[in-house]
Amino acid sequence: MPRRDDDYLRKLLINFEESGDYQFIVGGVVGLSPEEAKEEYHVLLACDAGLMLEQGDSVFRLTSQGHDYIAAIRSDTIWKKTKDGAEKVGGVTLAVMKDIAVAYAKQELSARLGLNI
Repeated sequence: MPRRDDDYLRKLLINFEESGDYQFIVGGVVGLSPEEAKEEYHVLLACDAGLMLEQGDSVFRLTSQGHDYIAAIRSDTIWKKTKDGAEKVGGVTLAVMKDIAVAYAKQELSARLGLNI
């Protein structure tokens, strides 16, 4: 059984957002290469988590929640802290990964802006 690769999922989501397109065609073909199968699997996981939505057969788009997650994990510093925090407890769900990233992003904002968020 494949495993979720959080670094791969992060890169995939950021690449989708940076592409400038709002719809993405992923998978849908018999005999996918291992890399294509990995991409399709992670897109389906993102759909499960509400980060992406399937618009049609093999056509996907980011959701508002997906954009929020990307905003929280875009910073390499915050992403490293998020992963380190998740590893300290032996792994967490994708929803908790988002919560950890948002908490670190708020902490960073508070420190930089002097605001109590």
